[in-house]
Amino acid sequence: MKSKLLLIAASSLMLAACSSILGPPDAPQMYALRPAPQPAQPGEKVGWALSILKPDASSNLDSSRIALAKNSTQLDYYANASWPDRLPDLVQTALLAGFETSGRIDAVARDADALHADYQLSTDLRDFEARYATPDGVPTVAVTIIAHMANAKSRMIVSNLTVTLNEPASANSVDAVVQAFDLALAKAIAQITQWALALPPPRNIDADQPEPAAPLPPSRDRPALTMPKAP
Repeated sequence: MKSKLLLIAASSLMLAACSSILGPPDAPQMYALRPAPQPAQPGEKVGWALSILKPDASSNLDSSRIALAKNSTQLDYYANASWPDRLPDLVQTALLAGFETSGRIDAVARDADALHADYQLSTDLRDFEARYATPDGVPTVAVTIIAHMANAKSRMIVSNLTVTLNEPASANSVDAVVQAFDLALAKAIAQITQWALALPPPRNIDADQPEPAAPLPPSRDRPALTMPKAP
């Protein structure tokens, strides 16, 4: 019995030593999503305020993992690689930066900031993955964003835009894929910014209500009202 106990204790010490040498599993490498601002498009500054909602995304993309597709039906993720935050939050921040750096709008913020807005921008992330034509080939990044501009007061959509971009990576590596994501997202934000800032000021919903009807003129069947004369 003593021999067995000594053997178990020795085995435990050996396992502890191995664990100490090997260390914990590798932590995921963080990759920042930093789309470079595109050249500003000419245009006058708008006088309305914009609220940017957090983009919608499927459960596959609403994640901090970097997505890839080996075929048209299966979505996977790069091992030991991730974004620093969930993808919709990163895209919302990138959209905000795109409008701010345009120099054409002064009042723009996230919807969580409770800005008194005239327009609301909502987006839907349909595609945001690296696609492989062959298992070990160089992938192409696919980005599809559907954007809606709505009157913040009436919630009525006034314009829609679908942006679809495919940006080839320079190599089959996570670094090269992230660079392609940066470029594709920058182009998408430039299109969305230019489209949104070209919209006219939102209509005043109250001003669209019909004015009260003017009083009808007197007729033979309906005599005009007269005030009694003072005594």
